[in-house]
Amino acid sequence: MKALTLIFVILIALLQYPLWLGKGSWLKVWDLNQQIGEQQKLNAELKARNDGVDAEVRDLKQGFAAIEERARSELGMIKQDEVFYQVFERASPDASSTPPLTSADPDRPVATD
Repeated sequence: MKALTLIFVILIALLQYPLWLGKGSWLKVWDLNQQIGEQQKLNAELKARNDGVDAEVRDLKQGFAAIEERARSELGMIKQDEVFYQVFERASPDASSTPPLTSADPDRPVATD
């Protein structure tokens, strides 16, 4: 009777092996489902990027406003008879950027840091 029980236990273990550790095991199926989810997220991001590029291409093909905007922003171009103004922001004054003081007497040396 013990031999028959041992044979059944071994048989059940052999039948369970493919379910848990074999080619189509539960662990591999779970891992593949995780990989599918990650790939779907990546595909969604790439599709959004492609849709944006597609919209930009359509805009460039249909109108000159997008071409003009791109020429102005990326290439720094201006139209004929336009005046270009470049505005520089003044840096905040601090002690390190002030010029050294000079003396009124040209023969007297000036101390510098």
